[in-house]
Amino acid sequence: MKANINLVTIWTNDIVKMKCFYSDVLGFKVKNDLGNYVEFENAGVRFAICMRDVMYSYSSEYEKKSMGQSFELALLCEDPNDVDESFKEIVRKGATPIQEPKNMPWNQRTALFADVDGNIHEIFAEII
Repeated sequence: MKANINLVTIWTNDIVKMKCFYSDVLGFKVKNDLGNYVEFENAGVRFAICMRDVMYSYSSEYEKKSMGQSFELALLCEDPNDVDESFKEIVRKGATPIQEPKNMPWNQRTALFADVDGNIHEIFAEII
């Protein structure tokens, strides 16, 4: 195995709401929609959402209720002003605001929001 992530899949119990969120709110274009599995167009790492119950026959671990924040997607903005504008836009479209844009000590402007399942994600830009 080569230590290189090829695909990120978000497990959900409501694929319709999640598909709408990632396509309508964040702007990902659907590449492949199988109903219980949706893959989006994305440069680099493949990105998908999938119904949890697809995996129930493979392992009962997928039936366990998730606890806490397990992962974060970080989406790059063009510049610090884009963080502010993008945050306003995705919140207007339905994202849950978690943290307003602010400058971080590691030279990034960052904002946090949640998707419809409550997963917290980040948008950021380098401060030059």
